[in-house]
Amino acid sequence: MEKKREEKKIKRATALSYTPNKDNAPRIIASGKGAIAEKIIEKAQEEKIPVVEDSDLASKLSELKVGSEIPVELYEVVAEILAFVSRVDEKAGEKFGKLAADSEK
Repeated sequence: MEKKREEKKIKRATALSYTPNKDNAPRIIASGKGAIAEKIIEKAQEEKIPVVEDSDLASKLSELKVGSEIPVELYEVVAEILAFVSRVDEKAGEKFGKLAADSEK
């Protein structure tokens, strides 16, 4: 049981990419655990890419190879995350668009 507890404490991160009308499904573009996971999260934050925490999903995605598409059984949960990211991007676009318009006045 000790080993299982230790494994749960290890941070995992997987970065996904999806281009509608180009990709059949989201692809894994980076994945790792421990220090590599920290770097993936750090890079996402630097690039202002939304980070969603879901340890179960991260664990499942980390078993897949970089470059592979996510499996069908993960479509629904990943679609929810992509919808969330889209809403965040939309709100950020509205905010920054308003700021840009205000600065032009």
